[in-house]
Amino acid sequence: MVTPIMSRPAAFLDRDGVLIHDVGYPHRPDQLQMMDGAAAAVKRLNDMGFVTVIVTNQSGIARGYFDEDTMHAFHELLLAELAKGGARIDAIYFCPYHSVAADPKYLHPDHPDRKPNPGMLLRAASDLGLSLDESSIMIGDNTSDIEAAQNAGVKGFLFKGGNLDTFVSTIVGD
Repeated sequence: MVTPIMSRPAAFLDRDGVLIHDVGYPHRPDQLQMMDGAAAAVKRLNDMGFVTVIVTNQSGIARGYFDEDTMHAFHELLLAELAKGGARIDAIYFCPYHSVAADPKYLHPDHPDRKPNPGMLLRAASDLGLSLDESSIMIGDNTSDIEAAQNAGVKGFLFKGGNLDTFVSTIVGD
């Protein structure tokens, strides 16, 4: 008899404007400016049993501002910074596609992964055995993040800045 894989609750997090300050296509080490309470918020979600997943539109790749390797290196720095606070990100999904692209391979006016489309959340759920229901949440700073959450069937919360851990504590408690 095969044991079914249990679906786990997820906390989907936008990157720019939620975990880090949005300084306009951040990709260099000097642009990594953590949001107040980011590590504590992610650790809180970890401790509560959420699988934490970054889902981020990265049109800077399509626009030719930086390449995928640069973005991956930036993500490694972000993960290391979060780890200093005891926080863990379980996976990162990104969408490099955009309707304006310097490189034709990234040209796509409405890619299924580009928020507000739910593609990144759907792929993460399939890859990681995540629940796409009211047990999972999405935290973003734009309406496109909230629409992606709704399109995937999870609860979306709009973060307007401030201390991320304080915000997360109002959503999931202690």
